[in-house]
Amino acid sequence: MQDGPLMVGVSGMRGIVGASLTPEIAARFAGAFGSWLARGADGRPTVVVGRDGRAGCDPIHAAAVAGVTGAGCDVIDLGVEMTPTVGVMVDELEAAGGLVVTASHNGREWNGLKCLVPEGEGVAKGVRACAPSARAAAEIAAAFHDGRVGWRGWAQAGRVTLRHDAGWDHASLVLRRLGDELVALIRERRYSVVLDSVNAAGVEGGRRLLESLGCRVTHLGDDESGVFPHAPEPTRENLGALCDGVRDARADVGFAQDPDGDRLAIVDGEGRYIGEEWTLVLAARSVLEACDALGARAHEGHRGIVLCANLSTSRMIDDLAREHGARVVRTPVGEAHVAGAMKREGSEIGGEGNGGVIWPGVTCVRDSLGAMALVLALMARHGRTLADLVGGMPAYAIEKRKVEIASRGAAAPVVEKVAAWAASGGARVDRQDGVRVDWDDCPHAGGGAAWVHVRASNTEPIMRVIAEARTGDGAARLLSEVERAIGR
Repeated sequence: MQDGPLMVGVSGMRGIVGASLTPEIAARFAGAFGSWLARGADGRPTVVVGRDGRAGCDPIHAAAVAGVTGAGCDVIDLGVEMTPTVGVMVDELEAAGGLVVTASHNGREWNGLKCLVPEGEGVAKGVRACAPSARAAAEIAAAFHDGRVGWRGWAQAGRVTLRHDAGWDHASLVLRRLGDELVALIRERRYSVVLDSVNAAGVEGGRRLLESLGCRVTHLGDDESGVFPHAPEPTRENLGALCDGVRDARADVGFAQDPDGDRLAIVDGEGRYIGEEWTLVLAARSVLEACDALGARAHEGHRGIVLCANLSTSRMIDDLAREHGARVVRTPVGEAHVAGAMKREGSEIGGEGNGGVIWPGVTCVRDSLGAMALVLALMARHGRTLADLVGGMPAYAIEKRKVEIASRGAAAPVVEKVAAWAASGGARVDRQDGVRVDWDDCPHAGGGAAWVHVRASNTEPIMRVIAEARTGDGAARLLSEVERAIGR
């Protein structure tokens, strides 16, 4: 194997194609996953497989299918489809699991495999598929590293069935979950939407959903070539064309998907990037207000509702929860951790500040289609622009930095330094995932509520350092104090 990072963890496996990730490695990981699903099974388990469509993915996709079938599982191959679409189909088909060939937001030289499993009962009836728990992910990873793959003989090998309508099934489920009244209201507004699908898996499903909601769609990155027109992570620096496109089209809103369609960033009608952090806040507000409209909760507020978010997510979600009498449960970073907490708490909405919204009425997987629908529903219900809605809510400034590290273990001494520094100042310290430090009145950020989170990434060989404060200057000052504390 050539040099290059191979990341194996709760998010599955990612590597550099032709270096750390080869078809042989993909087949072995898929075989380990298939063997894990097939343990103790009566007959051949069914696995739903999809791919994000990035250029050059065919060898890895073919190897993944070979690995799963070689381990004795039947495959329903959806072709190019979003990760949440695979989750929807695992539920609909009552499959044993799902496997997505994707490196999510990573660049074009990367690819990987993401596992979905039916971990216990879902929050809503029929919802089962989500990312594996830490325990399950560790078992799959151990089988891969140890070479414990139960390859089957010719009579037990799995079979492959092709299916090409899953994107429509996914979009239709989102429409049903919204309900006829909200769908009709959105259609009445005839919103103009610019959608950037980065030439990947979200092209068909995103367009179908928006057109079904009566939107006039200007579609960027819609050729399904798998060649990303810009760096694929939906962050401010990568979405200049979308901001320009919204202004040029005089659109009401712009949406940006990542390659596998599980994250969504938003641009307002003035062409301003409002960011990934707002996606979960707006979607959660939409759900809470829908509960009010339906009379689904007691009149005194949403005392029983729990919103789940990871430690790196903006405290805007805490402010929103307080406004509606709800509470927030924080988890380590990683979709599996959030989904697991949602299932335990019976949460109606949750996700991560990277634009990943989990709406369990559709799927327990982060889902850009559900997020788009909820944001449009919020706009339609209020009859106001997105800029007005955002401007009327308390906001913070968040700063994110990356530090390259040789391994996840290299982050440990840095985390310890930050924890010791924070403890000496009397702040609240959370050690679930690296270290998060919270202040109600932060002297390092010029006063006011603030926090900082330092952790090793699950998907890249980097350490993430994130700070949030009332102002951008305050967040930057807080990060500078953290860097001094760790000797950088």
